Amino acid sequence: MVKTQKTEPNQTDRLLVIACGMIAREVLAVKQQLKLDHLELTCLPAEFHFYPDRIAPAMDKAIEKAKAEGYDHIFVGYADCGTGGLLDNVIEKHGVERMAGPHCFAFYQGMDAYAKVADGDMMSFYMTDFLCRQFEAFFIKPLGLDRHPELIKDYFGNYEKLIYLAQTDDPELDKVAEKAAIMLGLTYERRSTGYGDLTSELARAARGAA
Repeated sequence: MVKTQKTEPNQTDRLLVIACGMIAREVLAVKQQLKLDHLELTCLPAEFHFYPDRIAPAMDKAIEKAKAEGYDHIFVGYADCGTGGLLDNVIEKHGVERMAGPHCFAFYQGMDAYAKVADGDMMSFYMTDFLCRQFEAFFIKPLGLDRHPELIKDYFGNYEKLIYLAQTDDPELDKVAEKAAIMLGLTYERRSTGYGDLTSELARAARGAA
């Protein structure tokens, strides 16, 4: 677990967000945007995106550690994220809350908006700003596509479309997403989502801690 930010020694009046490393940049952006000076952030490894069975036990330990350090207000910066309800068991155990929804691709779009497109997106491969920045490190090299491009059909053959959920307007990230769609043989769609429900959820958690 990587400690991203810690500022003051008195934790009792502060909000600790324990988040997926994939959304660390976005949490800090929302913190700055909303001037949530009492919000602190710590992250579990982004690679848990590929190993959802590791999320719940790691979160359990992280919350226990945070409480031992004196944090009274803790918010979990994860949706279910493939844990099959195991993360909710940890949340219930510790009496804390998490992001609503099945995964970050849903809360970035906003749960109401996601509900309208979820069925139509069943065959779509989602990318975010983080996944564009880390496309080579997260997909190309681990899957061996740089050495064996013939594996693309094995890994992505069931997808029809690549949807880039853009948190920011960055032409360089747009290029990555577009090139990824071409490489994977998928049609391309860009949706400008901003931070979606992450903003309102962090604002709500911060109000509860204030």
